[in-house]
Amino acid sequence: MSEQRLVDIEIKIAFQEKSIKDLNDVIYEQQREIDRLRGICDLLVSRVKDLSDFIPGSDAPANEKPPHY
Repeated sequence: MSEQRLVDIEIKIAFQEKSIKDLNDVIYEQQREIDRLRGICDLLVSRVKDLSDFIPGSDAPANEKPPHY
């Protein structure tokens, strides 16, 4: 193999390694954001359940027609 060909291959490998590292960093940050949002959703679900205990008739289906129809 020629020297220039080896240099070109090494450059490509270095670029791919950097690309993989950058993508891994993005995935890591996305997972942190997903975990944060999941925690917020869990908290909101808990609060809605707590509030539904205080609303009379909250166990009725939301799309049920009122009795006057």
